Amino acid sequence: MKQSEIWKKGIVYQIYPRSFKDSNGDGIGDIQGIISKLDYLKELGVNIIWLSPVYCSPNDDHGYDISDYMDINPEYGTMEDMNELIEKAKVKGLRILMDLVINHTSDEHPWFIESKKPDSPYRDYYIWKDQPNNWSGFFSGSTWEKVGDSYYLHLFSKKQPDLNWKNPKVMEEIQKVMHFWLQKGIYGFRCDVINIIYKTSLKNGKKHIALTGKEHYHSQEGCHEILRTLRKEVLDQYDAFTVGETVLVTTKQANDLILPERKELNMVFAFEHMEVDQINNKWFKTKFKPNKWMKVISLWQQEVYWNANYLGNHDQPRSVSRFGDDKVYHQESAKMLATLNLTLKGTPYVFEGEEIGMTDGDFKSIDELMDIESHRINALAKKLMFPKKIRYKMIMKTSRDNARTPMQWHRNGGFTSGKPWLKMNENTKVINVEDNMKNPESIYHHYRKLIALRKNNETLLNGSFKPLYMNKNIFIFSRYTKHDTLITISNMSSKIKKIPIDLSGEVMLSNYHRENLDDKTLKAYESILIRKEDAQ
Repeated sequence: MKQSEIWKKGIVYQIYPRSFKDSNGDGIGDIQGIISKLDYLKELGVNIIWLSPVYCSPNDDHGYDISDYMDINPEYGTMEDMNELIEKAKVKGLRILMDLVINHTSDEHPWFIESKKPDSPYRDYYIWKDQPNNWSGFFSGSTWEKVGDSYYLHLFSKKQPDLNWKNPKVMEEIQKVMHFWLQKGIYGFRCDVINIIYKTSLKNGKKHIALTGKEHYHSQEGCHEILRTLRKEVLDQYDAFTVGETVLVTTKQANDLILPERKELNMVFAFEHMEVDQINNKWFKTKFKPNKWMKVISLWQQEVYWNANYLGNHDQPRSVSRFGDDKVYHQESAKMLATLNLTLKGTPYVFEGEEIGMTDGDFKSIDELMDIESHRINALAKKLMFPKKIRYKMIMKTSRDNARTPMQWHRNGGFTSGKPWLKMNENTKVINVEDNMKNPESIYHHYRKLIALRKNNETLLNGSFKPLYMNKNIFIFSRYTKHDTLITISNMSSKIKKIPIDLSGEVMLSNYHRENLDDKTLKAYESILIRKEDAQ
C-alpha cells in the first residue's frame, strides 16, 4: 500500500514526551527514552507516533509555547536525537507525527521579542492594538497584554501571543518550518487549535459566559484559505497527512475542513463527545450519561467523511476513569472502551498508557499539580469565592495533569531513576506495562488483539457505520461492506443487561471469554464483536 494510506489503515499512538520515558534520570521524559521503547510500540501494533511538542520552549504551557520551531528543547535532547528517532522509527515501520502550533508562539520567540519594538519589521508578525477589545480567552480573563503603549492579542496564556496570519511573512515562515521537518522524514502534523488561527476582525464581540469575541476568529474563511495554501505549497510535495485540533466545530464545519475536494486537512479532532459530561464549560462536570455520548458518536460517524477517533489525550482526564469504572470493573471497562474506539469508522488514536488502563492521577492537593491551566482556574475560582473543597473537587476531576502522570512501566514506576517531574500514580504497583505484558488476559493484550484484527479487516478499515440500538447503557452498531457485516455490542454500565435485539453470528472478540451468543445476558461493561451470521 502507498505510504500515504497509513493514516487511513493504521493506528496512531500519542506520546506526551515529558511523561513517557526518561533516559537520563533527570525526571523528565526525553527522546532517547522514546527510542528505547520503539520495540514496545511496534509490538503493540501501532503505525504512527504522534509526539506532543518537543521544540524549544520556556514551558509555560509545557511545549505549546514555542520559542524555536526548528530546534529541540534541551530537556528532551538534541536535534541528533530527533534525527535518530525519525530514522529508527522508520526502520521499524513507524512514522512520526509532530505537533504544529501556529496560532501562537512563545513570548520568548525571537520574532515576538523583536515585535515589541514598534518600528521592527517583526511588529506585524503578531496582533497589536492601541486599545484592547472585550474578548475573553481560553485560559480565562482578558486576551490582551500591555507592552509600552500597545496591547498584543493572546487567546491563551499571555506568554502565548497570537500570530498575525494576515501578514504574508508569517505564511512564509511557517512554510519553512513545515518543509524543514517534512524533509527530515516525518509523516505529517497534528495542527493545534487550527480553526481559530485567522482573525477576520478585532471588533468587540457579543457577550458570552465564555469566549466573548469568538465570532471574529472561529472557523473563518481566512482559515480555509491558509490551509489550502499550506496543502498546495507544502504538504502535496510530500507523503504526508494532517489532523487538526478544532474548537467548537459542527459536523458540517468538520467536513468543510476534511472533504478531499477541499484540499485542506485529512481529519479533525472534534470535542462534542468529550463535552457530554459538562455544564457550559469543562470545569463544571455532571454525571456521565452513556446515552448522550452514544448519540454524539453516532452523529459524527454518520455525517463526517473521516473521523479521528479518541477517548483521551494530554488535555483530557483518563478515559477509563471518566467513561468506565477504574476501580471495581477496571479491566472490563477499559477493554470495552478499547473495543468501542477501535471498531468505529475512521482512524483510532490511543493515548500513552491507555493500553494498560492507566487512571486519573491520585493527587492529594492542588499544589501537586503542574498544569498552568489548573492553577489559573483555581485562582479565578478563589477570586469568585468558590469554597476550597469545591475548587479542589472541580480541579482534581478535570485537570490536564490526570493524563500527564508518568508512564507506568513496572511496579516501581520505571519512568525515571530520579524524581519524576509530576507525581506518579501509586497504582503503578498494580497497573503497569510489565505485568500487563506477562498476563495474556490483560488490557494490553486486548489492545494487541484488537489492533491486529482491525488492521487486517477490510470492513473495520473502510466499512460504513450504522447504529442498531441505543438506550441508557447499551450501544450496538454495525460496520458493513457489500459482502460483510460486523457488529459491536457494548454494555456501558456496571449493571447486568439483556441484549435488547435479536442478533446472531460468530464471536470475533469478547472481554469475557464469550464463545457464542447463546447467553443473551450482558455482564458489567461487556463488549462483544461479532460477524453477522449471513455475512458472506
